[in-house]
Amino acid sequence: MSEIMSEEMTVLHDDLADLSSAEDFLNYFGIEFDQAVVHVNRLHILQRFHDYLKESAVKLAPEPVKFVCYQESLQRAYRDFVVSDAATEKVFKVFQQQPPASPEPLTLVQIEG
Repeated sequence: MSEIMSEEMTVLHDDLADLSSAEDFLNYFGIEFDQAVVHVNRLHILQRFHDYLKESAVKLAPEPVKFVCYQESLQRAYRDFVVSDAATEKVFKVFQQQPPASPEPLTLVQIEG
């Protein structure tokens, strides 16, 4: 690996390590966003971003391309929640679970004396 490529990887990795909020990530990657959408869906957006990165080949991409891969994945994750909502997107396991079955109705038993 060349020294320049190693420096690019380190800079991106270091920059990402310093980001903590959805707004930080969106600003870093230059993605315009509606604060109201992010406020309601911040954790969902970041989880969906993580999911998109996991399913992509970003790890195999050359270092100069990784920034664009991350940017496109975050843009896609954000857009999911502009056109939909958390309950519909079912990002987290709690939204994917089926509601528990209703228990059997209780009946009163007559006690004979």
